Amino acid sequence: MEAVGTLHTEITVPDIQRRYFAQGKTLSYESRRAVLLKLQEVITAAEADIYKALEADLGKHPMEAYTTEVGFVLADIHHTLKKLRGWMRPKRAKTGWINFPGSSRIHSEPYGITLNIAPWNYPFQLALAPAIGALSAGNTVVIKPSELAPHTSALLEQLINRNFDKGLLHVITGGIHETTALLEQKWDYIFFTGGTRVGKVVYEAAARNLTPVTLELGGKSPTIVDKDAPLTLTARRIAWGKFLNSGQTCVAPDYILVHEDIKAEFIKALQAEVERSYGQDPLGNPEYGKIINQRHFERLESLLKDTQIRFGGKTDRLKCKIAPTVVEPDDENAAIMQDEIFGPLLPVLGFRSAEEVVARINSRSKPLAMYIFSNNKAFRKHILTHTSAGGVTINDTVMHMSGAHLPFGGVGDSGIGAYHGRFSFDTFSHKKPVLSRAFWLDAPLRYPPYNKVSIGFMRKLLKHVL
Repeated sequence: MEAVGTLHTEITVPDIQRRYFAQGKTLSYESRRAVLLKLQEVITAAEADIYKALEADLGKHPMEAYTTEVGFVLADIHHTLKKLRGWMRPKRAKTGWINFPGSSRIHSEPYGITLNIAPWNYPFQLALAPAIGALSAGNTVVIKPSELAPHTSALLEQLINRNFDKGLLHVITGGIHETTALLEQKWDYIFFTGGTRVGKVVYEAAARNLTPVTLELGGKSPTIVDKDAPLTLTARRIAWGKFLNSGQTCVAPDYILVHEDIKAEFIKALQAEVERSYGQDPLGNPEYGKIINQRHFERLESLLKDTQIRFGGKTDRLKCKIAPTVVEPDDENAAIMQDEIFGPLLPVLGFRSAEEVVARINSRSKPLAMYIFSNNKAFRKHILTHTSAGGVTINDTVMHMSGAHLPFGGVGDSGIGAYHGRFSFDTFSHKKPVLSRAFWLDAPLRYPPYNKVSIGFMRKLLKHVL
């Protein structure tokens, strides 16, 4: 746990931030705008260094790094700056006749000091995007980046801690020990992105202090390909969404359910698209990233044992790379079908009916994402109506999380809460109802002593005035 002064001091960063927040320094529109503009300036000035860090940690090409990390964060800041004043304005609410004369407003107030525990797969975006929401809502933020992306983590520490007051925005690096120490502190809000197992640990720690949380988790996100889907474009969009960041994306297609009538053709189309995108030697392609570390490399390699490899399957242990690989599991009990894959391995299974698709999806925990490729509205509606997922994209992958106008989050085992755009501001804001009453009129019936007339009148009144 990072502290001020000597290692034995008990004044921690959360203490400093609580004192900072108590001074009201984060409450004004001007202060929130200033910190967002400063963050924008810092990121823009360090863009080249950010690309180097992401390349070192995950082998990300600058195009992918900009699109999914730097550009995403800058666009989020731009949108927030444009909308912030309106978001902060108290919103009118209906005031029932029972409170006449009066008026009602909903005020968005900050929770206070917040903690964002970020993952390693998008180590820049997922460290800063929640922080943008928290800062825009008037909170202070401590960011705990992942130790598994050490270059990006160190750069974030440098950029943030050199440019921002520790009481407002601060990065604490380290591993499990530091994260555990942070979770032992009392926070006003905790935001966590990562796996379901660790999410439960975070939730349990938050519960001890009744701290509200957002948990952005994961799961086995299904992709359904109906027999009327255009094969080439469908394969292109699925391959892009799956093999982006070498499959290390929480909303990546985790497995494919494709109609048996087109299954063989679909696999051929996928292979053609992978070769078009990454060439005959994806492991040597600088635009194709690497697995985060040897432990995850070995985990992914072991998943290939109970499968039939249709194409791909090549690995390079020294480079920590695995080629885009499509497999057919021996059955749904295969290891690759048990947990989220989080890598460039894509199982393909066949189906015959929409009812079969629904049954197979519902036999698993609710996923973070679901993708349906079909021109058949009845087919799409049936699956949407009878299944649950954190978010859905029809006839594409990943893109439902790309904009500021849709909430992004999970359901059940895939998460709690949502963010992006206005939803980020709302996530980090307590919605405080404020009722204002006038003195010039008062109803005596609500005050004791009561009688049959007052009770009867109140029974009739409450049916019509709420």
